[in-house]
Amino acid sequence: MIPAMTHRSPQAAGIAALLSLALVAGCGSAPSPSAAPSAGSPQPSATSAPSAVASGDGSPSVSGSPSASGSAAVSCSDAKATASFSPQPIGADNPNAALLDTIEGSVQAIRGLTATKPVPRNTLDQAGLCAFLRQAMDRENPPELVAATERLYQQLGLLEPGVSLQKLYLDLMGSQVVGFYDPTTKQMYVISSTGTIGAMEQITYAHEFDHALQDQAFGLKAITGDAKDQSDRTLARTALVEGDATLLMSLWAQKNLSPAELVQVAGAADPASQAALNAAPPILRQTLLWPYTAGLSVALGAYQTSASFAGVDALWKSPPDTTEQVLHSDKLATREPAVAVAFPADFAKRLGPGWKVALQDTLGEVELNILMQTGDPNAGTDPAAGWGGDRVALVEGPGGAIGAVVDTTWDAEAAAGNAFAELHKLESKLKAAGKRAAVLQPSATRVVLVSAESDATLGAIANVLGLAG
Repeated sequence: MIPAMTHRSPQAAGIAALLSLALVAGCGSAPSPSAAPSAGSPQPSATSAPSAVASGDGSPSVSGSPSASGSAAVSCSDAKATASFSPQPIGADNPNAALLDTIEGSVQAIRGLTATKPVPRNTLDQAGLCAFLRQAMDRENPPELVAATERLYQQLGLLEPGVSLQKLYLDLMGSQVVGFYDPTTKQMYVISSTGTIGAMEQITYAHEFDHALQDQAFGLKAITGDAKDQSDRTLARTALVEGDATLLMSLWAQKNLSPAELVQVAGAADPASQAALNAAPPILRQTLLWPYTAGLSVALGAYQTSASFAGVDALWKSPPDTTEQVLHSDKLATREPAVAVAFPADFAKRLGPGWKVALQDTLGEVELNILMQTGDPNAGTDPAAGWGGDRVALVEGPGGAIGAVVDTTWDAEAAAGNAFAELHKLESKLKAAGKRAAVLQPSATRVVLVSAESDATLGAIANVLGLAG
């Protein structure tokens, strides 16, 4: 699908993290922050970073705050929003420099990582953020991939017909982001139109400076990768990245914010930003927030093993490869691999002249959960439990022919049976929307969903995959 562009954090994720403070408080001996460095001593610089396109192949990391985001007043997808990306450096003479130095010193002490070099800091206004988001999306997500993902989502009922995925993403992120660390430029960006660094901006800065430390210590791009057809793996790796930073930010807030400031941040939800998040389809909203919530759970568990970040560092040496591993501690402990699922190498050729495979990817347990919940809102929180592996493809042919295939395998017959039942409900919903769809179970542990624009296309796909009859 659409891989993460860089690391950014949504307002809802930050607030959810604060709600985890009670859990973090039970960790045992939380690390204490370092003494504030002197304003004159050289310190690494950093800031917080917005999040990437939400999809399995790399979900964004986003930190937002109402004061910084400017609410949803500015539409980042608006053709009139033509401002250039012109960040303003935060120099040593900036009135906020000493405060940011202090946050950086405290973050390094808590995280147990020392910056190897300074990270330049910048400020951006809302228009500059929009410009960055548009440029980053074009750079890291080829237009043909975004368009194919949009068509796939629509064919599977994850996105309404006629809705632009690019517009949804840009407007969602523009309403959420308060700052970000960009692994491409290796710089920090604080989103502010007033120059004020309040409690939300401070906690966001701590979160995003941790991303800068992660990048210097482990290499963010090396961990998440840039594969365009491995959404599940990228989403799992993003959970490690965001879980680490969310735990760090929670510990930092405990040590450095007053009770009144914690209450302020917890109640800082901006109505317009929250409305934008709530209005986003689940495939965007849930894949945006999931790395923070699920990632925090994994990071906290690893932290508790040693009462320090040493346990989290061990995860970086052997990061999760599937969202199933993130969701289930026993799967993570054994690093249970996904079962390989593949389409024929000559899939398009078998369908006939003029056909192409426009997109292939792996959904994984998290995105299959969203798919099943699309067909059945009462499916529960983890209807895809027992996932073994999957592969999804979008095929397109002459005359507007289009089909989506989700081929899944399951650990046991019972899990496959549940998947068949849930996907059958999605099949009914797709048919009600005018599509042709079928759920097939060619073996005890294999379940296949096919959705197409016509019976002819549906039959052709089924024949090619040996599912007919």
